[in-house]
Formats: sequence, structure tokens, C-alpha cells
Amino acid sequence: MQTMKIYNSLTRRKEEFVPLEAGKVKMYACGITVSGEAHIGHGFQALVYDVFRKFLEKQGYQVTYARNYTDVDDKIIAKSRETGIPADVYAKMMIEKIDEVMAQAKIDEPTLWIKATEHIGDIIAFIGGLIRKGHAYEGGNGDVYFDVDSFPAYGQLSGRSKEDMLDGVRVENDENKKNAYDFALWKAAKPGEICWDSPWGKGRPGWHIECSAMNYVAFGERIDIHGGGRDLIFPHHENEIAQTEALTGKKFADYWMHNGLIKVNGQKMSKSLGNVLLMKDVLAQYSDEALKFALLSGNYRADLNITDRLFPDAEAHLVRFYTLIEKIERAFPDETEKEVSVDEKFNAAMQDDFNTALAISELFGDFREAGRLLAENDPRARRIVNQIRETYALLGLFRRDAAEYLAAYAPRGEEIPAEVKAVAEARLAARAAKDWGRSDALREQLKEMGYAVKDSKDGYTLVKL
Repeated sequence: MQTMKIYNSLTRRKEEFVPLEAGKVKMYACGITVSGEAHIGHGFQALVYDVFRKFLEKQGYQVTYARNYTDVDDKIIAKSRETGIPADVYAKMMIEKIDEVMAQAKIDEPTLWIKATEHIGDIIAFIGGLIRKGHAYEGGNGDVYFDVDSFPAYGQLSGRSKEDMLDGVRVENDENKKNAYDFALWKAAKPGEICWDSPWGKGRPGWHIECSAMNYVAFGERIDIHGGGRDLIFPHHENEIAQTEALTGKKFADYWMHNGLIKVNGQKMSKSLGNVLLMKDVLAQYSDEALKFALLSGNYRADLNITDRLFPDAEAHLVRFYTLIEKIERAFPDETEKEVSVDEKFNAAMQDDFNTALAISELFGDFREAGRLLAENDPRARRIVNQIRETYALLGLFRRDAAEYLAAYAPRGEEIPAEVKAVAEARLAARAAKDWGRSDALREQLKEMGYAVKDSKDGYTLVKL
């Protein structure tokens, strides 16, 4: 297996990836709280961890990848009150919608789907273990709290002090806590709320305990990789570490990975700003491949700014790539060999903390080379295309029949005459060969035919004069 480097949020540096058990990886990523339909941030997070899993498998690891649905929490209960739909029915309805849109986006399911409501008994047992070990206590009103002071390492992931812990975190029922920064493991039921029986009375789990308990059931005491959005570092992941390590006395996860957040035209995506972008709305306009090309073109740890041009530009790139693929596959229908260098460059990028941005940037040079070889009637053009298709399928790209894709997503406009296209293609070949005199002459010929040509780093565009 090749050496992998992963940026570890816990140590704040890139580290060589060494799994707990040779050849096997246990990976858990926090999924969606199903208080509404899937937005683009949910899609981004689901996509990047799906890609991580697939590349680890390509490297030869046997990966068990678990994701959870939080299907009971305050937001879901609030939606239940707002809609009049019972909380469990509402959560189930949202899960079905989310599953449907993720399938439409062709984001594969994890090895294990875990739902909080299917593990209430496991959660209760986990809380009981924390009480017995002196890390949790009953608040006297049916609530159970984690005693933060009982876990001296609290704050190791976020770097927060106890004084900082209350900043931005809602504090409830202070009179029932030892300290204001202690957090709820079990919440006593309020009238009309969904609830379950427990040793402390009717109630429901706190948000943080769900993932600790479900991880424990799925994987045992330790896992290799725990992931989620950067907004989960505090308090959610900090609390997960405290709960799990307090119970087991062992290090919970060796590598903590966090993807960036979504901005829309430079602003944080939020309901209050009215700029939440739903997955279903993006996929109504653009292909699943354009969605992936756009989301994976940046570093996964950086915030992703969705401008008005992000998805249209991604689709335009793919249309140009598929146009060249169609020409090459038609010109060389029987070529079966692959260009190994394409895969080598891709692997090198991905081994360095899953650098999809670099991997995608390599495509432009590979397609330029394929276009040059096509102009020279060299079958190696098809070898490059074959390898691109095989390698980049891992990112969800170039899986479609080229003609089918272009029929669906190529711009609908006035058809450019074949003779104009032929001159433009001849000029592109001249530029590739650095025959600038012929290139200029063909530009003038295009002008005489009524078209201007605008060059770009991955080809050209013809504009009618």
C-alpha cells in the first residue's frame, strides 16, 4: 500500500496514515440531522467522505464506513410542532427525501447506516456506564449530565478553555448542573414530546451521546477516522471524545477530519439569510457530475464559496471535456490501452490529504494532450481518455456516454456550421503545434466566415459576429 497523509484536526498537522489494524479502516462520519431536506452543505460532506472511502479502497484497504442519521433532536421536535406531523413520522419522511436526492446525485451509501432511534437501548446503556464510572450524574429532574470536570483532557480537539466553552453554546437548566458547561446526555421529556422509558424517567438522548454510543456499537472502543463538518469540532466532536474516552479509558479516534463550510456569494449559508441552496434545486438545473466537479475543485478543508457561476462553469468545463471525449472515441473506437501517467498523477494528489483540487486541475493538461494527439491522428489520445474515465470515476466523473451527456447538457444555441468547426479545430491543432502563423491565418478565416474565436486554457469558444 502507498503512503497516505491525512490532515488531523486533533494534532493540527498532516500525518502518515497508519490504521489500527493492518489493511483495514474503520471510518465514521457524522451525517444529517433530518429536520429538513438536504442542502448543498449536506451534499458536500456526504460526497467528500464517500470519495475518501473509495480512494482508501483503491489503495487496498478494506473500509467499513458508517454514517448516522440524527432522527430525534430539538430541531425535529420543533418541526413536528410546526407541521403537526409526529416527530418520528416527520423524520422518516425527511430521510426518504434525503436518500432520494443523494441517489440522484449518485453519492453512494456507506457500509453502515445508523439511526439514533434504532439505538436508544445502546444509548441508555452507555449513559449508565458513564454514571457508574463517575463521569455523569442525574440532575434531579430526569435529565442526566456529563461532568466535564471529571475529564481533564476536555478541550483537546477544539483548543478551548473552560472559560471559552460557554461562548456560543446554549446553556439549559443551570440549577440542575454542577457546572454551567456540563452538557446533557439524557433529556427529560416535555409534554407532547417523543420519548422513551429510561432508568431516569421518560425522555430522549442528548445530541452528542448518540454518535458516541452508535460508534461504540458499530466499531467497539476505537476507530481510525472520525469525520464531519468543521462546525462540529465544538461542541459535538469535543463532547464525543469526552464521553467515549471517559467510558473506555482509551483514545477514541486516531484521525479527526473536518470539511469546510458552505458560503453563498461570500455569505454564510443560513436559513436566517434565506440563502439555503437545496440539493434538489441544484440537480434540477445541473448534472450530478457538474455538482461533483464544482464541489471537489477546492480543498475539502476550505470553505466552499458558491458563486452564481460555480455550477454553470463546472458544467461548461464538462461539456468541453465530453465533446473531446466523443471525438476521440469516435476516431479510435478499438483502442483499449490506458495512459498510466494519468492514474499516477491522480494517486499522488489524493495520497496527499485527498487533494481533489489538484487531481481535477490535472485534467486540463491531460485533455490538452489528448486534443493534440487527436489532431495528429495518434491513437494515444484514446489511451488518455480510457485512463481518465477509469481513474476519475472514483470522483464520480466521466461515467456517462459522451453523446448522451452532450445531448442532455450541451448549450442549446444556434448550430455552428460544420465547416466553421473544422477551421476552428484546425486552428486549435496549429496552436498546439505552436504554428502561430497558421493559427493567425485561420483566425482571420473564421472572421471572414462570420465568427470570432475566444481562446481559453482548455480550448476555445466560437462567437457569431
